[in-house]
Amino acid sequence: MERHTRAYRQYLLDRGNAAGYVRNCEAAVAHLSMWMKQAGKRLADVGEELVAEFREDHLPACRCTTSARHPDTVRAALGHLLVVLRAAGAIVPEPLDMTAVGQELRRYDQYMEQVRGLAPNTRESALRLIEALLRKHFGDDAIRFDVITPEHVRRFFAAQAKNYKTPSSLGVVVSALRGYFRWRATLGDRTHALVGAVAYPANWQQSSLPKSLEPAEVEQLEAALGQSGPSMLRADAIVRCALDLGLRSGEVARLSLDDIDWDAGTITLRRTKGRREDVMPLPQATGQAIAAYLRDERPKTRHRMVFARHMTPRERPIGPDLVRKTIRQAYARAGLPHTRSHLLRHTMASRLLAGGASLKEVADVLRHRSLNTTLIYAKLDSGRLVEVALPWPGISATATSGRAS
Repeated sequence: MERHTRAYRQYLLDRGNAAGYVRNCEAAVAHLSMWMKQAGKRLADVGEELVAEFREDHLPACRCTTSARHPDTVRAALGHLLVVLRAAGAIVPEPLDMTAVGQELRRYDQYMEQVRGLAPNTRESALRLIEALLRKHFGDDAIRFDVITPEHVRRFFAAQAKNYKTPSSLGVVVSALRGYFRWRATLGDRTHALVGAVAYPANWQQSSLPKSLEPAEVEQLEAALGQSGPSMLRADAIVRCALDLGLRSGEVARLSLDDIDWDAGTITLRRTKGRREDVMPLPQATGQAIAAYLRDERPKTRHRMVFARHMTPRERPIGPDLVRKTIRQAYARAGLPHTRSHLLRHTMASRLLAGGASLKEVADVLRHRSLNTTLIYAKLDSGRLVEVALPWPGISATATSGRAS
């Protein structure tokens, strides 16, 4: 174990972990090493089972002269250790799930990636649902579709529905199940009845107006920017990206230093939801907010993402959750009762329409692949709606015309 200590330390430092965290991890590894010697364990024995034995059997009754016994610290430290030892070839690779379900999931994941081109998050979500269905009916046994009935699928769907709050989110379950059953049908299984066992829940996307900030609320939010304090420059820049550019949370998180052309005043969006690259003008206020963050607050990192973690491990890029949390906190500082980060994207669309932009121009700025996606904003274009509105029965055309003017 000792000969891998330097590589282990470097692994932790390369990921931007603080020195104190690194010391705690090293102490946990030293504790494991001491216990292994006492128990007659070898390096080749190290793996998930040995780590579980150490944590579950030794730690609760530990009387060793060490402070490295906190369960969370030990779990994280030994997780890092397994990664380092496997990268060095010192222990056996992580075992694959060789059950029928495990092999099935790997084959289907390969199909989703190579044939359908689905994103990793989409594939992971689908695999979790499919695994739950298959484990429920087959466990570790062989998969037989002749024993799964439409009623089984409907019951599974009903159980999963309790975990989803909206029809649109529940549609993810339908899509995952149908996609899997259709794939099995291409392999010769009779799963057509299973495909029809679940239907997309009613989701009237055009039934209500898209919510957006009122002009006074936009002013209130902008007035709350520029406060001093930890991570405030990052927060200002993130809010500006969402409000001025209409970026989604994931697009903000993935924004790279190489995506900004300061000379041309443009920003390039890559790996977007529409799976294309889009070049957009960089508004002055947004550029100034990003520049202030890069100059005065962003920590030094090896990665090229614009927005970095301010707590260790700094080498791990931020994710969409941090973007959404930052925007929620910005609402709170401004005294606004909102929580959804996507509200700023709707607000941008509303401001464009109010400024006279067409729906096609709004669709281009929001980078919608289909104009149908943008049609919901037609309800906000009150000026043009007045022009096409029919007179109310019983009211003269002249009265309607006069009121509209």
